[in-house]
Amino acid sequence: MQEKEMTNDILSGVKSSLATYAKTIAECNNQQLRQTFQQMRDGDEKFQYELYKAAHERGYYTPAPAADSTQTMQLKNQLSEGCRVL
Repeated sequence: MQEKEMTNDILSGVKSSLATYAKTIAECNNQQLRQTFQQMRDGDEKFQYELYKAAHERGYYTPAPAADSTQTMQLKNQLSEGCRVL
């Protein structure tokens, strides 16, 4: 397996793990266990970002194009409205 495929495979795996952490943390009733999962998630997020930067620098990973300012404001407004409903 080539370095590019291994890097993208690891990025995919970490992304999946982060989604699992989110579900687990949201459903965790034990505060100490919840904090442990949050620390593990935080570590994986840092690792994922560092690996992403390395992959991007080497041309292994191309992120989606950035949203324009209009799209960003629309999403921000939608999210703000949704939070007020809660």
